[in-house]
Order: sequence, then C-alpha cells, then structure tokens
Amino acid sequence: MNWRIDVALQTPAHSALGDVLSYKNATPLVAGTLVRVPLGRREVLGVAWASSDITGDGDGAEAGSGTPELKPIAAVLDGLAPLGEAWRDLVAFAARYYQRSLGEIALAALPPQLRDLSTVQLARRLKRPAVKAANAADGQRDAALPLTAEQADALARFEAEPGPFLLFGSTGSGKTEVYLHAVAALLAREPQAQALVMVPEINLTPQLEARFGSRFGADAVVSLHSGMTNPQRLASWLSAHGGAARIVLGTRMAVFASMPSLRLIVVDEEHDPSYKQQEGARYSARDLALWRGRREGAKVMLGSATPSLESWHRSRPAEGEDKGGSDLRLAMPSRVGAVALPAVRLVDMNLQPPKTVLSAALLDAIGQRIARGEQSMVFLNRRGYAPVLACGDCGWKSECPHCSAFRVFHKIDRTLRCHHCGFTERVPRACPSCGNPDIAPVGRGTERLEEQLGALFDAVRRPDGSPVRIARIDADSTRKQGALESQLASVHAGEVDVLVGTQMIAKGHDFRRITLVAAVNADGALFSSDFRAPERLFALLMQSAGRAGRDAAYLAAQGSSAEMWIQTHHPQHPLFAALKRHDYPAFAGGELQERAAAGMPPFAFQALLRADARTQEAAQAFLNAASAAADALPGAEMVTRYPAVPLSIQRVANVERAQMLVESRSRAALQRWLAAWQPLLHAMRREPEGKGVIRWLVDVDPQSI
Repeated sequence: MNWRIDVALQTPAHSALGDVLSYKNATPLVAGTLVRVPLGRREVLGVAWASSDITGDGDGAEAGSGTPELKPIAAVLDGLAPLGEAWRDLVAFAARYYQRSLGEIALAALPPQLRDLSTVQLARRLKRPAVKAANAADGQRDAALPLTAEQADALARFEAEPGPFLLFGSTGSGKTEVYLHAVAALLAREPQAQALVMVPEINLTPQLEARFGSRFGADAVVSLHSGMTNPQRLASWLSAHGGAARIVLGTRMAVFASMPSLRLIVVDEEHDPSYKQQEGARYSARDLALWRGRREGAKVMLGSATPSLESWHRSRPAEGEDKGGSDLRLAMPSRVGAVALPAVRLVDMNLQPPKTVLSAALLDAIGQRIARGEQSMVFLNRRGYAPVLACGDCGWKSECPHCSAFRVFHKIDRTLRCHHCGFTERVPRACPSCGNPDIAPVGRGTERLEEQLGALFDAVRRPDGSPVRIARIDADSTRKQGALESQLASVHAGEVDVLVGTQMIAKGHDFRRITLVAAVNADGALFSSDFRAPERLFALLMQSAGRAGRDAAYLAAQGSSAEMWIQTHHPQHPLFAALKRHDYPAFAGGELQERAAAGMPPFAFQALLRADARTQEAAQAFLNAASAAADALPGAEMVTRYPAVPLSIQRVANVERAQMLVESRSRAALQRWLAAWQPLLHAMRREPEGKGVIRWLVDVDPQSI
C-alpha cells in the first residue's frame, strides 16, 4: 500500500510550483509531521500537510497519464510532536493573505537549525535538558507590584470581556505591569496555559526577560528572536512546542511560534513599524496576532501610548449611528506615582544663527542637568558621522556607485559606507574628481553629534568633579555581542551624563535618571510623500519624551522636572501643538479625518506590486503590462491601480526598483483580485514583458510607500 503525502516545502521564489509537492510513503502521516524529502539534488525539511491513499495508481503515477512516479519520503522526524492544526491554519492564512507560498511561510516559521537535523541528530537534541531563559533569576521571585486604580480597572475589564483589547496607556503608566498581572492570572487559572509576549525590537527583550524571569522563574520563560544563535533559537522553539515554556517573549517572528496551549497574546508597542516584515513574506505580526487569537480562542492585548491609526479606529467607541469598532479600548492616561508627563518645549530654529546644531538654550538646559547629576538624552535618527562627504570646489559627493544614494561618512573607522547595499571604501585623501584635499562632511549623524557634545561640555564637571561622560547607542556602536546590554547597564547605573542615539533608545526603555530628552532634527518627516510619515513622527517623538521623568521619587529628591526639547523650523505645525499637550486622541482624530477624506487606510486597503530589474524601463514596463493584463480579471472594477513609479531609493546594488500601488475600499475584493492576479504575474515572467525583470513581489498592507 502507498500513500500520497502532500508536503509544504520552501521552494524557490517565483517557481510557481504550487503550495505543496507530493511524495509517497508506505504509511499515512499525521498532518503537521516534519519530514525530510528529496528536492532536486538536495534533501530538505518539509511539513506533511495531507495524506491520501494511492494504492493501485502505480506507485504514485496516474495510470496512462504520463505523470512521473512520486519520490519516496526520505525520513520522518517522528521524535517531534506534529505541528498542530491551529498552527497550520495560521500558516495557511498568512500564505493566502500575503500572497506567498504555503511552504515559504511554514519553513520560515521553523528554527533554522531544525532544517539541517537528521532523525538521529534530532533525537540526540531532544535528550538535552529544557532551555532556561537568559538573565532570569532562578531563586527568589519578585512579588507583584501594587496596581494603580487605572491598572486595576484595565485588568478587571480585560478579565471580564472577550476582547481583543487596545491598552492605551501613556508612557510610564505601567503597561508592562498590566501584562505581568494578566499572565500571572492566566497561569494561576490554567497552570498548563501558555502566553506570548511580543516586542518590536531585539534591544527591548533583555529588560523584558529580566522582569518576566524574576516574576515567574527562569524555567517558565524563553525568548525567540533573530539575535539569538541557531542552537538557542532551536532550544527555545522546542521548549515552546513541547509546552515546557509557559511564556514566550519575542519579536515579530515569535507570532509563528508553535504553542499548543496558547491562551494569551500581548503585542507591546503595537504601533511600531518593525512588526511588519520587510523582506520575503511581508507579513504584519500584529495583524497575525489578532487572527491567531481569534482562531485559538486566546485573548489578545495590544499596548501603546501612540497606537497605530488602524488600531485606534478599530477600538473607537460607539457614537450616534456609528456602532463602534471591534476592539475594546482600555485607557491608562496617568503615569505611575502621579508623575507629570514631561513639559514639551519647542525651539524655533528660524531664530537661531545659521548652521546652529544645538541652540544655546538647549545646551544650557543640558548643562544644568549635568550639574545636578541628572541624565539627558539627545535623539537623532541618523547614524554615522555625516550623511554625505562633499567637495566644495567641484561639487563631488560621496555617492554610492551601486545605489541612488549617498555613502555615509563614518569617522570612527574612516570609511564611506552605503547603508543600502553595504559597499564600503576608505575615505579618499583628496577629492576623486578634482584632487581638492579639502573634502568635508555635510550634515550630521550620531557620531558627529557625540563628538560635538564632547567638545562643548569638555570644560564642564559633574557634581563629583569628574569629566562629563557622553555615550552613543546606535546600530554601529552595538554591533558586538553583548555591547547593547553593557551600554544600557551603564546608563541605568548613572555612569552616563548625556546619551546620544537613534530610535533604538527612543522607545520602551525604562531609564530612571533621565530628566531631559532633546530631538535635534525633528522636521524630516513633516513633509514626506509617505502619508504615514506624520503618524510615525508623532509616535517617535512622544515615545522619546516618555523616556524622561519616569521616577517620581528621583524627581522629588532632585527638585527637578522632566522636559522634552524639540528643535524645529516649523513650530506652528499642528503635530507639535498636539505633542505639547500630549494629546494623542486629538492628533489621531485629525489624521483620521484627512485619511477618510482621501480614502486612505484604515478606510481603504492597499497592496504594492514591486518589480526589480536591470533597468528602470524594464521594471516599469513589467508593472504597467501587469496592470493592463488585470483589466479582464473578475472584480477589477473594484480595484484602483495607479501608474508605476520608481521607489524613493530607486537603485540598490545595481538593481532598479519600481512599484505600483493598488487600492480598494473592500479588503475581500482586493484579496480575491490579488489571488486571481498571481497566475498572470507568474506567466508574464516567462513572456517578453518579463524580460530583464529579476524578481517581483506583492506587499499587502504596506507600511511605507
């Protein structure tokens, strides 16, 4: 007897091989079983998706059809429990919705090391003791902190109603403590239940690991993120899949963690763009968390001080004829300990001398904080020393030869580095064009700002008479293993007076001694062509402000108050008016009115078709031909297609990039149309229209346009 086993595999992109490939086996396999199968000359990992009896079909070949004989499955990894039906449903939904293959989603959701293990190696690996969370205490566990009235009310409503929930809490309102109490209540009620807690970035996981580990014990908590080694990721995944880990902490990839007893999902800082994958399958982990919660009967709590406009609109209360949104909004407007939110001060840079980097008033304010032993944070979302190196004589600039972008000057290692393709060269001794030795940096990044602050405060002394200590945290300064944890520990210990950094330091961190935060170049996103830019800017500035003045006792002892300084050339902009009042509802209301009038998300649904080609003409020709071919598709009248245009950075690594926006008022209509469009796109790749096209992709619900 033979059985046809349909297996989900990570097949080559644009291969059009379908969602599953068929193999044969002497016995049926439970759906979700991991198997190793031949694919070309390789043997790869796959997930058994379905079994069917093919006895009498000639060992898998259909009689008289000319169909080739099915290859046998090489090995069954039966030492591991099959992946559950709920997990398979999540993968299948993500593949359908984001227009990717089933195998691509399924295999990307598994730990990389699992793909290379044989049955013997896996059996050996399963005999090892369960993983323990890093940075978590094994001994005495911390007691739960007493709840404020707002926290207690939010938790009571969370326990009493089905949700989903949006926890709208100001920075410092104690959202993490609400998460901890919610998880504790779940585990007390259902000892075998599991909880998934997600954060947007890897650098936010260490402090969360410490808090959850000290509250629940090391054995109960594991982490899942791309910063871990492959053996660490496999150990954490196995612990979650086997049910040993009660709590999984992770970044967006953790939404696919196999958790058979999942009952609670928390998405912290749910507004963050990092929850949207930007390579390969471009899924939104926040949106998949909501879908997974509905499928598995798990409660879902989204948390943010500056929610995404989609979540804000979805949690709107009923008003008049509007029946309200599907989510329940839980409000915590006050900070723990009755600490006031930082006062926002705008510095009109139009009134400053030309080329002023840091205004005299801001420098004086930072100096006063240093004199009192307090900490300040200066935020600039641009790493490197300067974005451009230029020649004043001939106009040469440090353009990347492979991208339509400039290489950034990094003074620390004297290199010009492209942040798009990675091309790096030593800084030339003279202008490559005219030989002028006086080439100079233009603009500034965090490296240069750190250097300037060091020079400006060189003569200033701390209360104990020691020199001022300035530190920088960005993607360059934290490249080495453990560097970020070490730098954050220095800040928490009070060893840093002024912290300079990018958005890595602007959100989620609980700095207790920072009393002043400054944004020195906040205007960049005010007039962007991307309609989401104001939303992202407001969130980033409000989150940055939230790093200041988080400890009421410290502020009282210092006799100080928290401040947020913003240097801008547009102090009258409505965004800053709402920011000064810390009034997110007013900002969101204004943005939603504009979006409704323009027919933009969340009042419409979008997708991008992107093409990469050797020439811009080939990329745009493919997109325009795809648009014309789609005219005959069912439901085409419900989908608006815009002309193809280059991306803002149109050439990366000598590849030209173009995109076309498609939009519909109906999510279902857009999904049906995209599904019908896929076969046309695959066919066009093999036609003259696809000549010169390297790859194409569909990005559903894009976060940047």
